[in-house]
Amino acid sequence: MNTLTTLNGKPHSPIRAFKVFRNDWTCRGFQYKVGETYEHGGDVRLCHSGFHACVVAAQCFQYYSFDPRNRVAEVELSGTIVGSNEDKHAASRITIVREVAWEEVLRIANTGIGNSGYRNSGDRNSGYRNSGDRNSGNSNSGNSNSGDRNSGHSNSGDGNSGYGNSGYGNSGDGNSGDWNSGCGNSGDWNSGCGNSGDWNSADRCAGYFNTERPNTVRCFGVEVKRSEWEKAHKPVFLYFSLNQWVESGAMTDDEKDAHPNHVATGGFLRRMNYKEAFRASWDSADPDDRERVRDLPGFDADIFYQISGIDLRGTEASE
Repeated sequence: MNTLTTLNGKPHSPIRAFKVFRNDWTCRGFQYKVGETYEHGGDVRLCHSGFHACVVAAQCFQYYSFDPRNRVAEVELSGTIVGSNEDKHAASRITIVREVAWEEVLRIANTGIGNSGYRNSGDRNSGYRNSGDRNSGNSNSGNSNSGDRNSGHSNSGDGNSGYGNSGYGNSGDGNSGDWNSGCGNSGDWNSGCGNSGDWNSADRCAGYFNTERPNTVRCFGVEVKRSEWEKAHKPVFLYFSLNQWVESGAMTDDEKDAHPNHVATGGFLRRMNYKEAFRASWDSADPDDRERVRDLPGFDADIFYQISGIDLRGTEASE
């Protein structure tokens, strides 16, 4: 193994950084494990090839959803490294040093000073009566909330005790629906997880009052075996967030005028509509990742266009 480390062609010591993974410790289809070192044999190109990580933890969430179901690790980059200290790096060698607990992620990513609101005991709040950090809403005891009256973290909805909810009144995590005690639901009143319907105690149900998970799913308008869908390699760009934290330096003049508190908070939470977020994720995706969408079970370009606004009818997916 070549132990020489260079940064942008000049000798440099290994770099400690942060990297976000899916819940199963994969990133763009590559499987990682804490404590292991991995080598990339080809050229290292930022945003194209090599192992990518960010020195500043908060920068990771420009590229990955701010979702507590994701895994975060402290990593060491070595070998050939390209990039800058203000954003992400790409390297030929990466070591997964340790997992960073979500509570620590919040502390690392959301530290700072300067409240523009009132009666805040936390830091970088533009709202009022927050005891947590970096809230733009009001009366939050958790961190990174843009909604109101949240005791959990990273909620854009209101009245949540769970984490990462854009819906309201959830005690579970990652819900866009309302009043769920389970996690990852877009429907309402679910005690199970991943449901788009309502009142389900089973997981991943599109209907109502289900206690068992169905064996088939509808994909692009046709019935396919659930196992076929679950085994399919889903493109990373499909997992996008509607909310994006934008640092002050990256804001437009209109956004600065509309959000004068950005000076105190260091930025603002940009809320995109569904198709805007879909397009932004597509535009920043790797070409190979785009190609995978055509391999999804039952892929239909017309349906994909209706949902995403991205037109692949008669075109190559990478265009």
